[in-house]
Amino acid sequence: MDAYDRLPRDLRLWLSEAALPWSPKSALRIWSKSRAEGLSAEEILAELARLEMRMLARDNVWPDRAA
Repeated sequence: MDAYDRLPRDLRLWLSEAALPWSPKSALRIWSKSRAEGLSAEEILAELARLEMRMLARDNVWPDRAA
């Protein structure tokens, strides 16, 4: 829980509503790399959302409505 508590506030808030169970370590790795590249908090959170949607689609989490 300490690792989660040390995350940037915006990242903690995003993780609290994420569909997947992100680890604090992996989320912070993406956050830190993106900040080093000059991305804003909003841009990073949008990228995390895109990554999450890709993972959900890849894992076929969404039920096939045609079935």
